[in-house]
Amino acid sequence: MESHRLGEPAVWTQPPGPPKSRVAYAAAHVVADPLAANTPGAPAAVDWDATLRFRRHLWSYGLRVADAMDTAQRGAGLDWAATRELIRRSADAARDFGDPADLVACGAGTDHVSPSATLEEVVTAYLEQIEVVQDAGARVVVMASRQLAHLARGPEDYHAVYGRLLREAGGPVILHWLGEMFDPRLAGYWGSRDVAAATDAFLALVHEHAARVDGVKVSLLDAGHEVRLRERLPENVRLYTGDDFNYPGLIGSGSHALLGIFDPIAPAAAAALRALDDGDTERFEDVLAPTVPLARKIFEAPTYHYKTGIVLLAWLAGHQDAFVMVNGAHSARSIVHLAEVFRLADRAGLLPDPELAAARMRSLLATAGVTS
Repeated sequence: MESHRLGEPAVWTQPPGPPKSRVAYAAAHVVADPLAANTPGAPAAVDWDATLRFRRHLWSYGLRVADAMDTAQRGAGLDWAATRELIRRSADAARDFGDPADLVACGAGTDHVSPSATLEEVVTAYLEQIEVVQDAGARVVVMASRQLAHLARGPEDYHAVYGRLLREAGGPVILHWLGEMFDPRLAGYWGSRDVAAATDAFLALVHEHAARVDGVKVSLLDAGHEVRLRERLPENVRLYTGDDFNYPGLIGSGSHALLGIFDPIAPAAAAALRALDDGDTERFEDVLAPTVPLARKIFEAPTYHYKTGIVLLAWLAGHQDAFVMVNGAHSARSIVHLAEVFRLADRAGLLPDPELAAARMRSLLATAGVTS
């Protein structure tokens, strides 16, 4: 046990517009209705007002929003009924800031079909969700599919499925390669557990359909691999880093961003990107440096529980009234882990109201018997 005295919060100013040198998406969480069941296995009940208010917070800092993805608990409690409504509401809310196609990218997957689906059923499921995203006016992120990972016998099955999706999608999409540290059921994606072989298969698909691919979002937590992959992409295809451990160096060296960590650090991320626009790489690095220990704590193994720390910080910062998550996921991390997240967020200047954050953290600690 040790005492912690909160420091002064950093003063973050909202930028005049989105960053110019990079395309930057914050993958946003959903706010659960604290008075609904939201127990493991129960249908997701979302606090829509708070959920959309948080997205407006992200847009106000010039960031785009990546929605209905793993940060929003896709495959971890956010069912398709709630996801479909989230896509519609998020795209509608974005219209207050501009064109939803520029401001929102939403995940399309296969999570509403049986685990025993056939390849043809996987394609149909993907196309159904792609249609929902496009009808809402948002950009499509083609998410990795657990069903496809189970069914595919090699790269040719991935190429067959994704080739049909890319031919039938109405506009350029973002392809998402989510590593098994984020979802163990995606091991061996693109047809091989060997990362080099999987990369070759993935790049062959991207090159074949380059005109239909806006970018690729890579979440493997391997900076060297990301740089090598980025160098092999077609000229018109962006690399959106999903590396929540190494994002400063990757963004600084040329990657764009689609990051879960940008949800809690949005003000700092916006300030850093503005510095990068101005050519001030020293300030870019200085602003993001204190956020890296926080990110590495939030995303530590088991990485797929990172959403708990992100929602904790939204609660501590006053963006929502309760520390509750769909599927009961607020219980996925220990009180010791959450206390360290609290300390690191404070050191990064990301708790805008220290008195509120301290009061809320005390109340959380009390549930674990920590009262002094």
